[in-house]
Amino acid sequence: MAESYPVYGQDRPRRRWGRRLLITAIVLLLVLAGLLVVADRVAANYAEDRIADEVRQQVAQQQLHSSPPSVTVGGFPFLTQVLDGRYRSIGIVLRDVRGEVSGASVRLPQLDVEARDVIASLDTLRSGQGDVIARTVDGKATISYESVAEFIKQPGVQLSEQNGKLAVTAPLQVLNSQVTVRGTADLTVADGQVRLRFAELAADGLPRIPAAQALVNAYAQQISVAVPLPKLPFRLDVREVRPTPDGLAVTATATDVPINGVA
Repeated sequence: MAESYPVYGQDRPRRRWGRRLLITAIVLLLVLAGLLVVADRVAANYAEDRIADEVRQQVAQQQLHSSPPSVTVGGFPFLTQVLDGRYRSIGIVLRDVRGEVSGASVRLPQLDVEARDVIASLDTLRSGQGDVIARTVDGKATISYESVAEFIKQPGVQLSEQNGKLAVTAPLQVLNSQVTVRGTADLTVADGQVRLRFAELAADGLPRIPAAQALVNAYAQQISVAVPLPKLPFRLDVREVRPTPDGLAVTATATDVPINGVA
């Protein structure tokens, strides 16, 4: 009986064919994943454009002016949020916000708004009818020191931040001599205003007489003013203010806010 020997190489075509099927399946999965990512991004861009239109209307209703808003819908994937009708967060950036308050111009170089836990149905986004409600909204902005100085209405006033405090430097005429006064202010927020209170001012070379110090104290009262804030969109209520190198940073919050239709 003749002996049989194995023939090497017969399984190679089958193995190559199986490897090709695996590679083809992987490529198809990658292409499908890419298409899903593209579709998800297209849907997010559509929603961002619709929300940006609503923000423009709110800004106009508040008689404010700004550059076109930038809107970013957070969370991935976006389409699952659409189906659920609930969005984790929506970021809104308004640049060069300007408004008139008490005859003076108040400028916010940038207003950053984050709306969280936003409720919006697919029909609302598609038709523009219905409410888009954010459970919480936080806003951050900076008021330029030039805008604040307009309300003080005293020549030569320079405002800045020093060691976390609002500092002032200004020229003052005292008994036929010009001195430079310096000091810091206490900041509070009430009734939609930022209140500046300069309790004590010091002056280099001030004559050591009561009349000279009385003039400085009177000047401190003159520059202690209330700066009214423009009515912010999304019903934002200012809660905190603090000095920074760029200006007065304000923090505002609101709850259960309509993102569309109501200012």
